[in-house]
Amino acid sequence: MKSELGVDPHRKHVSLIWRNALFNISLCVCVFSLQIGLMTVTLFPIRLFIAAFMMLLAWPFAFIGSVGRSETAVEPQCLWRKLVDVVLRTIMRVMWFAGGFHWISIKGRQAPPAEAPILTLGPHSSYFDAIPVTMTMASIVMKAESKDIPVWGTLIKYIRPVFVSRSDQDSRRKTVEEIKRRARSGGDWPQIMIFPEGTCTNRTCLITFKPGAFIPAVPVQPVVIRYPNKLGFMDDHTGGVSHSQMSNSSTSENQGYNQNQMSLLYVRTDSDECVALQVPVTDYSYEDCQLAMAEGQIRLPVDTCLLEFAKLVRSLGLKRVNSEKLLQDYGKRARKLQGQRLSLEDFSQFLELPVSDELRHMFALFDENEDHSMDVREFVIAFSVVCRPAKTLDTIRLAFQMFEAEEDGAITENELMCILRTALGVGELKVSRLFRAIDEEDSGKISFESFREFVDQHPDFAEQYLYSDNAGFGSSSPSHAANGFCADFSPREQKKLD
Repeated sequence: MKSELGVDPHRKHVSLIWRNALFNISLCVCVFSLQIGLMTVTLFPIRLFIAAFMMLLAWPFAFIGSVGRSETAVEPQCLWRKLVDVVLRTIMRVMWFAGGFHWISIKGRQAPPAEAPILTLGPHSSYFDAIPVTMTMASIVMKAESKDIPVWGTLIKYIRPVFVSRSDQDSRRKTVEEIKRRARSGGDWPQIMIFPEGTCTNRTCLITFKPGAFIPAVPVQPVVIRYPNKLGFMDDHTGGVSHSQMSNSSTSENQGYNQNQMSLLYVRTDSDECVALQVPVTDYSYEDCQLAMAEGQIRLPVDTCLLEFAKLVRSLGLKRVNSEKLLQDYGKRARKLQGQRLSLEDFSQFLELPVSDELRHMFALFDENEDHSMDVREFVIAFSVVCRPAKTLDTIRLAFQMFEAEEDGAITENELMCILRTALGVGELKVSRLFRAIDEEDSGKISFESFREFVDQHPDFAEQYLYSDNAGFGSSSPSHAANGFCADFSPREQKKLD
């Protein structure tokens, strides 16, 4: 019902409420910004100074505690070593207190090393996840270069980490063997603390765990990390050191106080962490994060089907240490076939794998015409992207070698469309404007040299010639249409769409 002036009183009341709400929100944002700005120039320098002082204070104790230690055996914990351990834990706690973590609550009981040699922590979302390490003095897995850093290296060596060397080709195997040796020592060695996700996430779910913590086949105690703070300062992390990660960490240091909560669960499996966190499990892994976030010449769209393909590659055991050599072998064999379409049995022989449900699923991804045949060159392109996501030009070079004509070493527009569409994992892709820009002589063909020269001159060629020409390219809804690479999304995603 309207009033005599033709204005709905209810509508006027709602409008007034919204104006008041927006005013209050704007006022809160202004107050918060002023608070952060004030603390940045007052509280943050003080906290930074105290943290640095505490680390310097801890250095001589860590040095003394490391004297006489062996890398292959554990010495008895005599009285003076226990005293050093208590002093270091106290110093670290004071450091975190100065950093704003006034309350660190622990729920549950930490199992002794003999009962659970390995602690798995999740979700991993911030630098502050180091709090459990300093409180328990458990060993961690770190790159070998860390021990050479002044002051920090001495502190790291005190907790007896398992070092991984990037220069040693056999480092991964040695690391696994060392974890096995310590985990099966019957509790002689300190517990090993591992973040099995392998990367930072935004804590909305647990991604697939890497197998390192579970290879020794010993009991594992899951540990859930929470930050029940007023401000969710660790909600933007996607791995690596990003601008958002640095700014969010600074925001946490500029708050009056922060909270950290650790829940030590029973010695079980990773599913218990999901129940404790009340978050779902996703079957995406650290490698999928690397693939989605890779910074190459071409950025993968959000609805790419390459993530589904990558999971099949892992389940079939195709991604190995010598994947580069395997790629070159696949490329040479695919070029000899000259576009000949393969059946499921032929594809099985090409990969030297038995026919399985996973292989059938992978074959279906490339069966664009649904005639039970596929072009194996498309598989090689997708496999190259998964194995080396940041090396776009290497993948394009390999694709040109498989598609180019022997007489002139060039490809046509349709072949370029097939290459880029497969490399991006999308249903349809318009490349006409890009092809014409590269083919200045209007010959109807381009070589890899001309493509590379064009890319060097136009580093943002994808933004200019691909993304702008393909409507809905960045859409989060995957296409149902069949294509040369991925006929549809996974069955789970397909149900969501239906």
